[in-house]
Amino acid sequence: MFENFKVFKTELLGRPLVVETGKMAQLANGSCLIRYGETVVHVAVTASAKPREGIDFFPLSVDFEEKLYAVGKIPGSFLKREGRPTEKAILASRVIDRPIRPLFPKDMRNDVSVVATVMSVDPDCSPEITAMLGVSVALSISDIPWNGPISGLSVGYVDGQIILNPTAEQKAKSKMVVTVASTCDRVAMIEAGADEIPEKIMYDGIMLAHEENKKVVEWINSIKAEIGKPKFEFPSLEPDPEMFEAIKAFCIDDIKIAMDTDDKKVRDERLKPIYEAVHEKFDEIYPEQEAVIEECLYKVQKFVVRRWLLDEQKRVDGRGMDQIRPLAAEVGILPRVHGSGMFTRGQTQVLTVATLGPVSDQQVLDGIDSEETKRYMHHYNFPSYSVGETKPSRGPGRREIGHGALAERALEPVIPSVEEFPYALRLVSEVLSSNGSTSQGSICGSTLALMDAGVPIKAPVAGISCGLITEGDRWMTMVDIQGVEDFFGDMDFKVAGTHKGITAIQMDLKINGLTPEIIAEALEKTRKARIYILDEVMLKALPQPRKELSKYAPKMLSTVINVDKIRDIIGPGGKVIQKMCAECNCKIDVEEDGHVFVSAIDIDDARRAMLMIETIAKDPEVGAIYKGKVTRLMNFGAFVEIAPGKEGLVHISRLDVKRVEKVEDVVNVGDEVIVKVTEIDDQGRLNLSRRDALIEVEGLVPENDPAPPRRPSGPRPNGPRPNNGPHKHQDK
Repeated sequence: MFENFKVFKTELLGRPLVVETGKMAQLANGSCLIRYGETVVHVAVTASAKPREGIDFFPLSVDFEEKLYAVGKIPGSFLKREGRPTEKAILASRVIDRPIRPLFPKDMRNDVSVVATVMSVDPDCSPEITAMLGVSVALSISDIPWNGPISGLSVGYVDGQIILNPTAEQKAKSKMVVTVASTCDRVAMIEAGADEIPEKIMYDGIMLAHEENKKVVEWINSIKAEIGKPKFEFPSLEPDPEMFEAIKAFCIDDIKIAMDTDDKKVRDERLKPIYEAVHEKFDEIYPEQEAVIEECLYKVQKFVVRRWLLDEQKRVDGRGMDQIRPLAAEVGILPRVHGSGMFTRGQTQVLTVATLGPVSDQQVLDGIDSEETKRYMHHYNFPSYSVGETKPSRGPGRREIGHGALAERALEPVIPSVEEFPYALRLVSEVLSSNGSTSQGSICGSTLALMDAGVPIKAPVAGISCGLITEGDRWMTMVDIQGVEDFFGDMDFKVAGTHKGITAIQMDLKINGLTPEIIAEALEKTRKARIYILDEVMLKALPQPRKELSKYAPKMLSTVINVDKIRDIIGPGGKVIQKMCAECNCKIDVEEDGHVFVSAIDIDDARRAMLMIETIAKDPEVGAIYKGKVTRLMNFGAFVEIAPGKEGLVHISRLDVKRVEKVEDVVNVGDEVIVKVTEIDDQGRLNLSRRDALIEVEGLVPENDPAPPRRPSGPRPNGPRPNNGPHKHQDK
């Protein structure tokens, strides 16, 4: 039945790598089932028979589909089925998209769809890496024109050693997580998150992965040689050379004048009449080819920018190759938010706002990896007005999600632990103006917002991008590329980090890869640039995190209790915890491991609630003093609640420093009084003394010294059974 079924086996870093073809999805242009360890991913690639009309780009879509059955989970949504892709799935799709896109013909307009479905997950074998290898195999053996294959690996750094494709245990201890994709001779993509890793270690890790990737590329080439289909022909939309030269001769001088400015708005205004003049002249000469004429105009601008850079070392805005645009940094812009920072680089401007919340505000994740919650979140918004366009907002797209995740990855290593800073954190970067590298601007703005909010980050982080122009064996890099250099250049190499080292990398390429020399130069240039940004701009705006939180931010306290006491804190039906929240105007979060977090706008409210919690979780000891509330009156004394669900008896003889005839003469229900624990009987019941507390705390002198009280006969009504454990002498 499956005449074309083939199995190809090899070993990748000590784990079996198996590709099966010819059995599944036989109507796709190319497909395979790839197994790495016990991770299994099915990949199918398809292409439309005809090109899409009226577009000036290559319509490629890449989908990384997480199936929760792959990890034995049922979706947590109401519908109990997978819905829109998770953020991690979108990021995995982008990681696969970036190295494969430059290898398609630039003039092809046929729709191409790549779908990688994760069907089984082995925690030690990354499904993202497995999917990338499967996509490379499926495209290579298909009839879709593609100049691959590629290979991808993950790089870790554990105990001073570089590890390729680290296991789950090694990843948990790794100081960096880097994805490196390569062709047979060049590095095609780098995506990195790191804990202030020096450039030398990062470079060595990338090169080690590149060498291993070459072996996998050779293996995929052998599969292609055996079962690969001939590539189909497609109608090229490349402009006719004669047509391009005619348009170039007509407008190149005007385009040079128009492009020679550091103001994007001025440049766009200058180009409008040139476009109109070209169409007026050439629309009649080349009828029904308006889109091709637009392509020619794009290519003329690209020609001008690249010739300036390669031949004259001239940038569009007149800067030197390593010169950064004018910078500005401000903090405290918005008065009632918890923290805000605005970073401006040339015409790129990003305002970031920090919000602090209780730990329970952390994001709950429903995906195929082991991470279930996320305490630190970064969101990036790119409205149309930031580039002078009019377009309705439709929520974040893949680009916005990717840029937000990059900034999140860059700052995550410097965020204090939940034990040091018991808050959930959300940062929102609003792009106000965009002319290149807004993602790196959002990293700088986020650092400022965190410090303005008083978050004790371990070190400030800055981000910068490096561009590239290549022609044959010639190449040159430039720091802080603006939009036009990104648009017409070959690379956007984004690096974020601290003074100490790198925290994140994202590399976008339009060519088939980078040489080791280009990577080394880009890393060194971005290192110098980010240190300049930190020292000369950001730290001059705010040299260190503020010592105090905003008065509008919740004040947070935390403690750890014995897990056996959690039910006492919560109480039957949640009555105890609800009562504490209402009385103290606070929010209390209790986690399964015994961590308790209390948040309130007023720190005194948080302290009162925390004292209640500790009183419940840790038994009072004889001699401890509390402030409690009178709950019931009896003829022999009053019951005082020192914490929700925990009360004791103050005998009438211990109500005051003087003789008391009637309990009502001294206290009433609802009164707050200070009491001292004088006895814990063999049934765990508390005997309290207001008299002793007044003498000790307020220094009152007793009028007489009454005999010790007689315990009422019979069981005490609703007598509490205190918890075990010592409690410090404290005032509630």
